[in-house]
Amino acid sequence: MMAKLFTGLAYTGSWTCLDEFNRIDIEVLSVIAQQLLTIKNALSIGKQEFWFIDKQVKLNKAMGVFITMNPGYKGRTELPDNLKVLFWPVSMMIPDYGLIAEIMLFSEGF
Repeated sequence: MMAKLFTGLAYTGSWTCLDEFNRIDIEVLSVIAQQLLTIKNALSIGKQEFWFIDKQVKLNKAMGVFITMNPGYKGRTELPDNLKVLFWPVSMMIPDYGLIAEIMLFSEGF
């Protein structure tokens, strides 16, 4: 199923965000890592077509794959190293709206 998704993304140049990615079984994550590595390698060398799951696929370089994770929760899997290296980590937190409002008011002279 993921191979079909990645084929469509590569062909159309679309982006996808895979939410709660670390809830997938480790065995499946390992296969997904190999699929993404194939696409990343094709993008890195500037190919316009590449072999993916036994067929030739046109590659639109605008494609993108993003993931979200909530580490530390029960039932979550640690990503395998070969998958970790394919993504840049970014941390997010809930904004402090009170502090934001205070700074905005202060900057306006209140």
